Amino acid sequence: MAKRHALEAVDRTMKDITGVMLPFGGKIMVLGGDFRQVLPVVRRGTRAQAVDSSIRMSPLWSSIIKLRLTINMRVLTDPWFSDFLLRVGDGVEETVHGNFIRIPDDMISNRLYFSRAILSTRNDSIDEINDLFIGRFHIEEKIYYSFDEAEDDINNLYPVEFLNTLSVSGLPPHYLRLKVGCPIILLRNLDPSNGLCNGTRLTCKGFQQNVIDAEIAVGQHAGKRVFLPRIPLCPSEDDMFPFKLKRKQFPIRLCFTMTINKAQGQTIPNVGIYLPESVFSHGQLYVALSRGVSRGNTKVLVIPDEQFNGSGVCTVNVVYKEVLHDQ
Repeated sequence: MAKRHALEAVDRTMKDITGVMLPFGGKIMVLGGDFRQVLPVVRRGTRAQAVDSSIRMSPLWSSIIKLRLTINMRVLTDPWFSDFLLRVGDGVEETVHGNFIRIPDDMISNRLYFSRAILSTRNDSIDEINDLFIGRFHIEEKIYYSFDEAEDDINNLYPVEFLNTLSVSGLPPHYLRLKVGCPIILLRNLDPSNGLCNGTRLTCKGFQQNVIDAEIAVGQHAGKRVFLPRIPLCPSEDDMFPFKLKRKQFPIRLCFTMTINKAQGQTIPNVGIYLPESVFSHGQLYVALSRGVSRGNTKVLVIPDEQFNGSGVCTVNVVYKEVLHDQ
């Protein structure tokens, strides 16, 4: 999802350092992953802007040697997509309680959750499912409220009550509701060498006024106990609001479910995909369907869409074909 400008900045920096005008100053660079899965995010951008920001459109593309898999790893059954999708009329309640996972009574000591995940497209759908899950924990809860302010607002045009209502992508909510044993996901790189990276999943173990005791749940640092501080955070895009929002809060969110973009690069044994509306950007549906390890352990809930006529269950698959060409 990195924009091509980051790659071009590295290229120019290497040329300046080495004095060699070959790509990357004549040094060999290895790029891992599939740049065509999810394109870089261009806020309020058009299709052309999203495609133009991808590595595929960089002048460096002609100098890159592309290595390919020797075996096609896609599902070989044909056709399979329509009967793979599962439509349930009861909506999100059925996704949580029936289709995907039932929370054990002893969730605190049960690590079953971390082999499962629910994926959805938008943060409001994510919050809806998280609220359903956290309500099933019959444990005393802890609520943390953020401290919000609009920097350089000398005339007090934006009251705190208004700032508290803002839900910003990439920032924790103003109202953070937690319980011991619930899963959370980190939103910032705090200490990468010790496993505290953006996207790390943890389990809550205890709460203090300005620190959360947590345990890393997955990865090579699984089982390590860490303390998460409350820190000031700002949106990544300065032009989102006519003011600069500053929110002091723990850099975490509940993680019973996560967005499809957040799940990119992960392999999850059991996946539930909740699509109350169709995906809205290139590659999202592909990324969601490819997170699971098998077709049998992947369940999809699609809310019926009136735009499709005929038998079967259908949903939109957004593909920008111009970014798939290799030449």
